[in-house]
Amino acid sequence: MHLLTAIVVAASTLTLGVAQTISGRFDCLPAGAYTLCQNLWGSTSGVGAQNSTLISASGNSVSWSTAWNWANNQNSVKSYANVISNSAKGVQLQSISSAPTTWSWVYRSQSTGIRADVAYDIWLGTAPSGNPASTASSYEIMIWLSGLGGIQPVGSQVTSGISIGGHTWNLWRGPNSNWQVLSFVSASGDIPNFNADLNQFFQYLRTNQGVAGTQYVQAIQAGTEPFTGSADLLTSSYSVSINRI
Repeated sequence: MHLLTAIVVAASTLTLGVAQTISGRFDCLPAGAYTLCQNLWGSTSGVGAQNSTLISASGNSVSWSTAWNWANNQNSVKSYANVISNSAKGVQLQSISSAPTTWSWVYRSQSTGIRADVAYDIWLGTAPSGNPASTASSYEIMIWLSGLGGIQPVGSQVTSGISIGGHTWNLWRGPNSNWQVLSFVSASGDIPNFNADLNQFFQYLRTNQGVAGTQYVQAIQAGTEPFTGSADLLTSSYSVSINRI
């Protein structure tokens, strides 16, 4: 869903606990165990601006925010500002014992009628490594903790009422480029404090959607896709890891 082209790495070096802001279209910033990236991949379809700020990083936890204001083409994603784990990757689904994650987030401000999601973007492929949204991608697994303004994932809804991680989800599926998109969408509104084992989602997909256990987790990202409106989204704490069998 997100086309990654060139990435410009911010020249500054992370100082833990000192906020740093990036504003370029494809700027990225080291963030402890993660990398924070703007990824304004769809910005040419709209008018606006966005910047993202690394607040702190310690151990396997990171705090960051992103502020955006986008107009025009209300059905087009403008960006996916996100953090990507530097270590939770390169493991086959069948070799995962657990993949614990926590994510606490809040809209510090938002305009009326914003169209945006807050979501994980997890990339699977047949090789241990590969860039998200590339020829190396077989599946894009999204977990929507929020979806505002009537937006919908790629494809169509194929299943509803799935119980995983203490929440209920509706599953959407459809093709995008050379990969399949499988999106778990919260059936009960926003989940601002998420604590779950991602392996439960992986096991569901293996059992019910034909995703092979030999697929590798190539990347785990967590961020937001704005379509239109303005908002300031704060992640006060985020973490993810993969434990092997």
